[in-house]
Amino acid sequence: MNKRVQIAIILFVCVLAAAFTGCSTSMTTKPNNVLKVGVPAGPQSEIMKVVKAVAETDGLTVVIVEMNDYAQLNAALNQGDIDLNSFQNQPYLAAIVKDRKYEIIPIAKTVISPLGIYSQKIKNLSAIAPGSTIVIPNDPANASRALLLLEQAGLLVLDPRSGYNTAIIDIIQNPNELVITEMDIAQIPRSLTDSSIAVMNAYYASTVGLSPAKDALLSEGIDSPYVNVIAIREKDKENPAIQKFLNAYHSSEVKQFIQDHFKGLMLTAW
Repeated sequence: MNKRVQIAIILFVCVLAAAFTGCSTSMTTKPNNVLKVGVPAGPQSEIMKVVKAVAETDGLTVVIVEMNDYAQLNAALNQGDIDLNSFQNQPYLAAIVKDRKYEIIPIAKTVISPLGIYSQKIKNLSAIAPGSTIVIPNDPANASRALLLLEQAGLLVLDPRSGYNTAIIDIIQNPNELVITEMDIAQIPRSLTDSSIAVMNAYYASTVGLSPAKDALLSEGIDSPYVNVIAIREKDKENPAIQKFLNAYHSSEVKQFIQDHFKGLMLTAW
């Protein structure tokens, strides 16, 4: 093989390699006007479809990625498989970040499905009798929320050191000797006939015709620490596409959809 042929082959291989490299780069690099957003199926996904439509009017493409495993939603965000997620409250996110050393942060508030105190036996919390039974959810996150709401109602006092991860063992004052019983949250609505009061979120209350606005003796508001948040990787906080997304989420169109569609079962926190 003469020298000219060798040079021609080398040049051809270099050009071919460059072409493949360019193709590979173009196929794997995501345009800066596209964001992948992780949500669980259900209300968060329904809301995100409206956000997607609003974002498109500003030139931003939102790709909705449904995952029903909460742990997977945060792992995927931390790994860069998605750009944002929308499903969790601040205390939950803080606990996950601390435990797993994730470099993700909350960037904006979204909605809350308010936890409320309900009863078929009393009309006012001041009427609760000593020794009454109170039913709360048995999962740790909602149990903490329920206990903090009961403390807000003046029915008990919790050890302040327990913070947002409180449990029944953290009750330090229970002047009416109330009996706190934990139960699967899906079973709580049916417990109303047997318990003095029950604590549950708006969705489960709605299954027995109750709403936080009309029927709760006390419920969480939009100032609750358990408002859901949008989370991103910390390094992406200056990404202009993120701001476009937030503008779309916090739009009047999305707020109106939540108010009309969920009818008080979800409250907007912006």
